[in-house]
Amino acid sequence: MIHESTVLDALMDVIDPELGINIVDLGLIYGIEIDEEGDDRGISIQFTLTYPGCPVGDLIQSEIVRVVTEATGLPVGATIVWNPPWNMERMSEAARLELGYPI
Repeated sequence: MIHESTVLDALMDVIDPELGINIVDLGLIYGIEIDEEGDDRGISIQFTLTYPGCPVGDLIQSEIVRVVTEATGLPVGATIVWNPPWNMERMSEAARLELGYPI
């Protein structure tokens, strides 16, 4: 059985190239659905970007698919969502400190 923590651990390897911080600590992951049964088995990941028009969105999306597929062996779909809009409050304490934002 694949757990959400396995997916999150894999996603820690996806680094936003503009900020140099992983997408989990940036708070870009909005949802993870794991289906290991039947014909529709796979993992669906909903994520966002720090701003619409972010030039690295396609790269982040392809890296999400790559790292989670490698970690789980299941097909992965990654969908960008915009609601709720991302803001700095979604970042982990470690990410805020690294970027010099108040905690």
